[in-house]
Amino acid sequence: MYQPAITGTGVFTPSEIITNDELVAAFNAYADRMNAENADAIAAGEMEAIQHSSTEFIIAASGIENRYVLNKSGVLDPEVMAPILRERSDEEPGVMAEMAVDACTKALEQAGVDAAEVDAVLCAASNHERAYPAIAVEIQKLLGCGGFGFDMNVACSSATFGIQAAADMIRAGSIRKALVVNPEICSAHLEWRDRDCHFIFGDVCTAVLLEREEDAKGPHFTIRSTRLATEFSNNIRNNNGFLRRTRNGHMQDRRDMLFMQEGRKVFKQVLPMVSAHIAAHMADEGIAKEDLKRIWLHQANKTMNDFIGKKVMGRVPTPEEQPNILQDYANTSSAGSIIAFSKFSEDMETGDIGLICSFGAGYSVGSVIVERKFV
Repeated sequence: MYQPAITGTGVFTPSEIITNDELVAAFNAYADRMNAENADAIAAGEMEAIQHSSTEFIIAASGIENRYVLNKSGVLDPEVMAPILRERSDEEPGVMAEMAVDACTKALEQAGVDAAEVDAVLCAASNHERAYPAIAVEIQKLLGCGGFGFDMNVACSSATFGIQAAADMIRAGSIRKALVVNPEICSAHLEWRDRDCHFIFGDVCTAVLLEREEDAKGPHFTIRSTRLATEFSNNIRNNNGFLRRTRNGHMQDRRDMLFMQEGRKVFKQVLPMVSAHIAAHMADEGIAKEDLKRIWLHQANKTMNDFIGKKVMGRVPTPEEQPNILQDYANTSSAGSIIAFSKFSEDMETGDIGLICSFGAGYSVGSVIVERKFV
């Protein structure tokens, strides 16, 4: 058995930013247009008027202030309300693969590893731009990696599930090095026309390089333990898929073919599940609350993170102990906890213990306990 370690991380951040004020202006313009077009139906009580959004509402509901996206012009156009991404030929790199190459290259550079040394590429994300061929295999080719690649989807928990899969392969000796990459184009499956969720998501791509610890060339994080759990629920869902065209009317613009969430149920059911999962994982590994230097949580909602952080630490964690990037990036699905880990981990000292945790649709939850080491 070999000891796996995280030796490099990388983050691709789109160049375009949408502020809450910009988003609210676009949404309210859309609401005004729709309410005017349906004034008679609204007056007759046949449909409800769309309420205005506000920056104050968004902050109170989520803690989000900005989000990065691949395209903002379409999102902010009241006539479009969706990102506009050009169609690419089959000979061009896909959008997800292009994002992934950037993040993976940064992770490889940090670890001092050549792409040709990588044995496996796992593309783990909440949505993939095509069914096949696998995005991971395209990334493998573009980078010049050896071995194999495959795609994974466990929604917002995809990163931690991918880390466990790669770590297990390294432990077993079937590979030496693996890239787990999370290209999330959340803006394309968000319903920007829905006041309850139009502010939630952003785009990003993260990557982590895992190696046998004996191969690490510099500072790294030993993966001490991983743990995964799932429990089926439809409260977070996206019904789009290849069977859509087999059902009459399903090719039309349908609300249920984009991100859907029963927010109150998710809060009530996910928070205790995640808190109990982390507590059990730490207890089984003999890690006390006082031993935990840092927690990098899934970045979905500030209230959720505050609740989980307090449960895990037994008190309100400091911003250094529980770093949040949600206010800048919004919810980036599987990538959120890895952004936080990548940006807020270099200051940790030898022997410091931290925990990466992601959770979401499924329901799913994954936790990774790591320890800081220096060569």
